[in-house]
Amino acid sequence: CILGTHHEKGAQTFWSVVNRLPLSGNAVLCWKFCHVFHKLLRDGHSNVLKDSVRYKNELSDMSRMWGHLSEGYGQLCSIYLKLLRTKMEFHTKNPRFPGNLQMSDRQLDEAGENDVNNFFQLTVEMFDYLECELNLFQTVFSSLDMSRSVSVTAAGQCRLAPLIQVILDCSHLYDYTVKLLFKLHSCLPADTLQGHRDRFLEQFRKLKDLFYRSSNLQYFKRLIQIPQLPENPPNFLRASALSEHISPVVVIPAEASSPDSEPITDLVEMDTASQSLFDNKFDDIFGSAFSSDPFNFNSQNGMNKDDKDRLIEQLYGEIAALKEELENFKAESGRGAVQLRGRASELEAELAEQRHLKQQAQDESEFLRTELEELKKQREDTEKAQRSLTEIERRAQANEQRYSKLKEKYSELVQNHADLLRKNAEVTKQVTVARQAQGDVEREKKELEDSFQRVSEQAQRKSQEQAEVLDTLKRELAASRQELQVLQGTLESSTQAGAEQSTRIASLEQERDSLSQAAERHGEEVAALQAELQQLRDTLSHEQESSKMELETLRIQLRDKESGERALQRRLAEEQFALLQGTAREAERIVQDALSRLEDPAHIGCTGSADCLLSRTLAASECVERLRDAHSKYLSNHAAVGSLLPCLALFAHLVSDTLLQGSATSHVAPMEPADRLLEMCKQCGSEAMSYLSALQDPGTVEGADCSPVTTCLGRISAIGEELRPRGLDVKQEELGDLVDKEMAATAAAIETAAARIEEMLSKARAGDTGVKLEVNERILGSCTGLMQAIHVLVLASKDLQREIVESGRGAASPKEFYAKNSRWTEGLISASKAVGWGATVMVDAADLVVQGKGTFEELMVCSREIAASTAQLVAASKVKADKDSANLCKLQQASRGVNQATAGVVASTKAGKSQVEEKDSMDFSSMTLTQIKRQEMDSQVRVLELENQLQKERQKLGELRKKHYELAGVAEGWEEDGEW
Repeated sequence: CILGTHHEKGAQTFWSVVNRLPLSGNAVLCWKFCHVFHKLLRDGHSNVLKDSVRYKNELSDMSRMWGHLSEGYGQLCSIYLKLLRTKMEFHTKNPRFPGNLQMSDRQLDEAGENDVNNFFQLTVEMFDYLECELNLFQTVFSSLDMSRSVSVTAAGQCRLAPLIQVILDCSHLYDYTVKLLFKLHSCLPADTLQGHRDRFLEQFRKLKDLFYRSSNLQYFKRLIQIPQLPENPPNFLRASALSEHISPVVVIPAEASSPDSEPITDLVEMDTASQSLFDNKFDDIFGSAFSSDPFNFNSQNGMNKDDKDRLIEQLYGEIAALKEELENFKAESGRGAVQLRGRASELEAELAEQRHLKQQAQDESEFLRTELEELKKQREDTEKAQRSLTEIERRAQANEQRYSKLKEKYSELVQNHADLLRKNAEVTKQVTVARQAQGDVEREKKELEDSFQRVSEQAQRKSQEQAEVLDTLKRELAASRQELQVLQGTLESSTQAGAEQSTRIASLEQERDSLSQAAERHGEEVAALQAELQQLRDTLSHEQESSKMELETLRIQLRDKESGERALQRRLAEEQFALLQGTAREAERIVQDALSRLEDPAHIGCTGSADCLLSRTLAASECVERLRDAHSKYLSNHAAVGSLLPCLALFAHLVSDTLLQGSATSHVAPMEPADRLLEMCKQCGSEAMSYLSALQDPGTVEGADCSPVTTCLGRISAIGEELRPRGLDVKQEELGDLVDKEMAATAAAIETAAARIEEMLSKARAGDTGVKLEVNERILGSCTGLMQAIHVLVLASKDLQREIVESGRGAASPKEFYAKNSRWTEGLISASKAVGWGATVMVDAADLVVQGKGTFEELMVCSREIAASTAQLVAASKVKADKDSANLCKLQQASRGVNQATAGVVASTKAGKSQVEEKDSMDFSSMTLTQIKRQEMDSQVRVLELENQLQKERQKLGELRKKHYELAGVAEGWEEDGEW
């Protein structure tokens, strides 16, 4: 199958055959399909993945189907299919990875594109991939009865065979995961990668256990050499640990030809040759049954020419058979020599690796000696410094510094000692492997000698048989002198062939001698390596003894220094906690004083704004965040109390200030928000008191939490936002521009309304007649007069406004005057908006009345609303104006003109309504008594409904006016500013 994928550059033929197999009905067949498909993904053509992705959903469905079977191969097939799907998804997302996962370090870096985010995601995907591999590993082992030798049975080998591919994948995935984690730890903080480390440790333990259990099975020992993982997982927090990582290498031995098959072949050839020789002798003695030619006169003395030819051909055949045997022997010897050379190269590579490990051990020993010398020098300097120091504080600081340095050096020595022990164990393990390899070489050498001996014996037997045949030929040739020369030539040729054979045997013996000499040289090299290893062990043991003696001396000194350091640290911790308790008590008194002032009658007269409350709340919230950070630093290191004390003092002052400001704001707020604000201030003060009291107790200082204070401050801030005036959304420097824009917009709205009224009047004159035309002309005419009056009012208001600004701003600009008098400006803007909006709505209502779609009541209400808006504009302009101002008199006169025009609109609307109602009066001439009675009852019902609806509308109007008044008060800030 693998060769077929490379031949056709894809897997179309493979899948066309697989689709015809009953994979869903035969679990064992599905299991073997998974094994073959796994090998294709690893060793097949690169297009196998592309051709197989389209069948991913079918594999998922088949996995779910087999997952319902809890016995036999059902669960195994389900998990194996999930693994194959995961493998296809991984290689689809990461096309740089080949199917067999063999990559160099440079290719691994290129796969992540030197981006830490890509490396992070790639590590997660490798964890998922390795997790699926380990699940299959564990499921296969759990399905086998490990109490028996299951690996030698056909059923056990059927389940264990796919694990060879899993072991190959796991070794590469483990190696790449270790390298990627070291790369991530060099770029990201350790806390961010805590989840990666936990997941790696779990998979490391599982993989180590599975490798160990697999290496003990007889089935795997002859097929694959499984690596063993180190005792302890890599320390990713130490960057130098990457150099100690050894990539696990899985070795698959080359398939050697079985020596048992050769004797069988030789026996078959010998049987064939003996049978042919027996047949020829029988023909020579008794004659051939097919040579009974009565006219053949060449048969004389019991021997004819055909028999001689057959004998010669037989000799030639035997010579050819001997030549073939020699060729086979040569080929077998060549294969044995190639295998021995390959094994010798492997042993040389292992020897080079052991020498490299020895060099590393020597370098680390030199590094340890240097470190020990530095430690001795530092110890001498420390003793000199101790004699020269006099003050207690300096002595404590020096002791602390020396203690930290010695502790670091001690930890490094312990780590290096452990590394040396681990490397010593690895070297011992490698020597054991080398010895095993030497034993294998000796066994192969012995097998080669045995095979050579067998070949020699066979050659001797052949030569004896040839001698017997030659004797027989001589006796037969003596009876016939005429054919003596022919037989002598045949004997000479046979003698030459025997000489050539002996020459070839001698050359084979020379090759055997050279191979034995190479094996002896290899044994000498292994002995030399063992001697070097023993010398290295002696050196390491000597260095370990010296290191132990020096470490014991350092431990004694460290114990003395640690006792003094602990006493000083206890005293310092007590003083620091006493300082923390005093600060917390003082802060608690400040907050308690603020809480008591909330109930003080003298504080009731204090008022404050919501903006000030929000600023105080924001400052207190920021201080709480800083306090939380300082508290966490203090819990991790009690020496950081210096950053906690200022935060406590500031916390107490800001919280008390927030409480007092919240109480002052509640005095000018509506009753319901005021009660909630005051209650929340009290709750905030009590939470702050609880937090400060917890800081004073050594048992509760670690559990003290200021989060409730933050929550209370957030709720106070929310209430302050509710109490904040809604009209302050516009920046004060923009108020001047906004006034001009609103006045211009109002004037434009009035001009647009007047133009629309003129247009509607012209349409009414063109399309209406009679009473309707009269009513529409009267209403539109009164509306036109109202628009003109409003236009005059707006112009007068603008003149008065300009006069107010010129007289009141002094040397400041108009924008600064508007910003300084923001409340007045906002009232003026609100009045201008109301006038423009009222004019637009009135024109819309008039248009609907003229079209017959609206009501007269809507027009009257709109006109009255315009009158109220103009009154608001006059009042807003009148606040800052001079009493004797001519523009003020003009504005008041324009206001009266607007009121008269409004009254005219209302009067014309009422008159038009009465005319229309008179026109639409009911006709009772054709109605009977019963019909009139029915109409009367309907009218009474309608009157009651209208009265009820009128009462509800009046209540709704009252509620709307009340809410409008409240919203307008909040927007204009009436409760804060008394300028109006």
